[in-house]
Amino acid sequence: MFHGYDPRAPWGVDPKTGRPYSDKQKIIAGILQIFLGKFGVGRFYTGHTNLAVIQLITCMLGVWVFSWFTCGMTVLVLFWPVIDGIIILATDSTDANGLPLR
Repeated sequence: MFHGYDPRAPWGVDPKTGRPYSDKQKIIAGILQIFLGKFGVGRFYTGHTNLAVIQLITCMLGVWVFSWFTCGMTVLVLFWPVIDGIIILATDSTDANGLPLR
């Protein structure tokens, strides 16, 4: 057996918290959210399905409904996934199990 390998933490542990890293990657989650976030893809990837479904419904129906009334709401709905993707990349984001993204 390899010395120092922990089968409970195959991707290592976060030096700040000591928790094992997630099998999900922060870069992939952030890029998916920035470019495909209106479909909730980045949040589906990290396992946050409730938030992903809300983003999907809000962005798909919200843009169609609110585009008839105001452009401001449409812009807000379209930028939400981009801002969310930047937050994933810039912070200590976690997956749905609370494990830090690697």
